[in-house]
Amino acid sequence: MKMDLGDLNAFVAVARAKGFRDGARASGGSASGLSEAVRRLETQLGVRLLNRTTRSVVLTEAGEGLLARLGPALTEVEAALDVVNGFRDRPAGSLRLNVPVSAARLVLPSIVPRFLAAYPGIRLEVIAEESFVDVVAAGCDAGIRYDERLEQDMIAVPIGPRVQRFAAAASPAYLDRHGRPEHPRDLLRHACLRGRFAGRTVPPWEFERDGEVVLVDPTGPLLVTLGGAADLIVDAAIAGTGIVCLFEDWLRPYFESGALEPVIEPWWQSFSGPFLYYPGHRLVPAPLRAFIDFIKVSADRS
Repeated sequence: MKMDLGDLNAFVAVARAKGFRDGARASGGSASGLSEAVRRLETQLGVRLLNRTTRSVVLTEAGEGLLARLGPALTEVEAALDVVNGFRDRPAGSLRLNVPVSAARLVLPSIVPRFLAAYPGIRLEVIAEESFVDVVAAGCDAGIRYDERLEQDMIAVPIGPRVQRFAAAASPAYLDRHGRPEHPRDLLRHACLRGRFAGRTVPPWEFERDGEVVLVDPTGPLLVTLGGAADLIVDAAIAGTGIVCLFEDWLRPYFESGALEPVIEPWWQSFSGPFLYYPGHRLVPAPLRAFIDFIKVSADRS
């Protein structure tokens, strides 16, 4: 037998207050509304729960039995709802993000430690991969991708640097042996270290200067799957194997140390930074809402 929780609450309010008017004041309802609710409950149960007179409201034996069992149960329900409210008002719980390896390496390190320090009740799980997954089907709350890869029904929030560049580089020793390219097409005469996304063709290298876009498809001794193996082509470039083309921020530490030397820098192409994206057709979980607000505030301060 299914009971309406509102009717049960109405009965408890009247029984504890020993009257409809006092019960209405305690519950924030109306005396007539409580009376109707108790009447519905009695009709559904088939027993009288309250004896009513113009001066008093007294529990019947059935009413006393119901109140004795129902009071603690409703207290547990209220406690359970307080737990849920705590997740909304005081962000806590799990947050799962699906991100490309480049974001895990270049974007999140400046955000995650400060976010977790601000919200110690949140447990963050980051799944770094290059495949383009349905974040909802994968059990994630949100993802990070670049604008051309966002699904149209997603809400997107900028995260990290708003402008990035792809950079080409090689070791000084390699360039001393083979010469320094001055134009993207010069790369066709060099050993180039390539990468591709899993299951996809090898993308050309794209360069741009003063509105002129140049695509080149150079060859070389090493091809890796982008993501986890990207460090391999960087290490090979440092060892003098050839020229690498990767995120500028990824290569910058090696520029600063002198292990790699930038090449054809005037042709490096700029592109817009990544976005945090999430479904817009449901309530946003409290940990995700906290993360969204945090990156928005961080962007405003930068």
